[in-house]
Amino acid sequence: MNPYTLRKQPPQLALDLATRLRALRKDARLTQAQLAERSAVSLASLRRFEASGQISLLSLLKLAHALGRQGDFEQVFATAPDDVAALEDLMSAKIRQRE
Repeated sequence: MNPYTLRKQPPQLALDLATRLRALRKDARLTQAQLAERSAVSLASLRRFEASGQISLLSLLKLAHALGRQGDFEQVFATAPDDVAALEDLMSAKIRQRE
């Protein structure tokens, strides 16, 4: 079985993020207008995101920051220690091949 078939596709992930952001906003007792103002993201962009999952990365990061959740993005695309070791081994092998 292809491991990618079990994972959510980008449109569904975007909608899931929008749902979670909406829940965080409501937990913080903020209206869309209040969060838009706090984050410097247009109200239209926030509304579109909550409805469709469509938003720019910068706007998403601003919203996360306004909700105190910017740390949630710290590990996106982070390299695991095993990956670093594998890259170092690969680079060492390429250097030895050149010598």
